[in-house]
Amino acid sequence: MKPKILLVDDEPGILSIMKNYFEMSGYQVFTACSGQEALKKLSSLPDLILLDINMPDMDGLTLCRNIREHLICPILFLTARVETADKITGFSAGADDYIVKPFDLDELGARVAAHLRREHRHQEQSSLRFFHQMVIDYGKRELSIQGAVISLSKKEFDIVELLSLHARQVFDRERIYEAVWGLEGDGSSNTIMEHIRKIRAKFAALSSHSYIETVWGVGYKWNG
Repeated sequence: MKPKILLVDDEPGILSIMKNYFEMSGYQVFTACSGQEALKKLSSLPDLILLDINMPDMDGLTLCRNIREHLICPILFLTARVETADKITGFSAGADDYIVKPFDLDELGARVAAHLRREHRHQEQSSLRFFHQMVIDYGKRELSIQGAVISLSKKEFDIVELLSLHARQVFDRERIYEAVWGLEGDGSSNTIMEHIRKIRAKFAALSSHSYIETVWGVGYKWNG
């Protein structure tokens, strides 16, 4: 699966150059030219975000703080200048690195690749997670409660994986469907309700804990 990158910059020329470069390098690229547009693109669940600090509608620091309420992926700031105080402020807002403009595209690509490798290693190291009486092995795609393995279909496990890896985040049915089935899926968001009903029934057979919580009028979130 191609790594997904979200590029956020209010300069169309820079955005176009970066988009072409990363697409040619084998990435799936999403772009946004404003903070508000970037927030809407978070539904794509990017693996890494390149974010310009100086934007007119919402500055990069504010946007970074908003993103951190939903995603834990690496965020790299793009900036024309940076001083120690600026770096401290940026890192406090949730940034992982700084790229100073003007930048060399190959160096930028190397930085991005390095962060994605580090993130991949971290995910491999944390492929086993514990939630109350439940253990999820993401590498083996196996889930057990009190030692008993629960048989989940591919889509059921995909839903559990999505929710449990983003435990602080609320997902509406449309977003879950898009993440699991993709934009080319031929079902509807009602499919999510049926799958979650089946998942809950399988969990309830072995535990009284409600692992998938309904946020009324919004969607679902993981209650680990």
